[in-house]
Amino acid sequence: MIDQIDKTIFLDLKSCDPEEVVSRTGCEFDKTSGHYIVKVWGNNYCVDLKNHEVRSEVPGLKTYYDFLYLFILYYLMKSKNILPSGEWVSEKDIPDGAAFFRGPHTIPTDLITGRFGDDIDLFKKESEKSGGIPIELADAAFLFQITPTLPVAVLYWQGDEDFPSEAKLLFDRTIEQHLPLDIIYALAVEICHTLGK
Repeated sequence: MIDQIDKTIFLDLKSCDPEEVVSRTGCEFDKTSGHYIVKVWGNNYCVDLKNHEVRSEVPGLKTYYDFLYLFILYYLMKSKNILPSGEWVSEKDIPDGAAFFRGPHTIPTDLITGRFGDDIDLFKKESEKSGGIPIELADAAFLFQITPTLPVAVLYWQGDEDFPSEAKLLFDRTIEQHLPLDIIYALAVEICHTLGK
């Protein structure tokens, strides 16, 4: 787990041209304070380069072990200004994903099924509360617009007497052009913890 984000990541972001970062991501940059303001999953976050800090502008909104904050920093540094392809892929379909997303990097979708069990109506209700848009996949599925260029889908299959409930995350095919595998994992963990809390 992440206890504290390495300050060198903030320094790497600080070395980026703010105009180029704004152009790629659509975020805002305050030249006076040196703060980036970026909207992620419907909420504004401040990236404070001087104090090496990422914080939510929504009081009380927390992230799981700074995973979302790590994602935000890499999103600002590395993402490209390209539109989603509209093609959903699993983590195993991302180049080198089959080898990476296993063992300690298995996406913890059991947190989602652990919360909702066979109550698919509760899954729908809570997904909508978290900004999800219904899509026609699985028994129920929702698209979450994490950033303008990074949608993620959460699929849910209701269990029965033979099979337990199952959840799965899908990513737009273009995510491989935006983020390295470990940051995709960090984002996935944050989504699972947010929906599973």
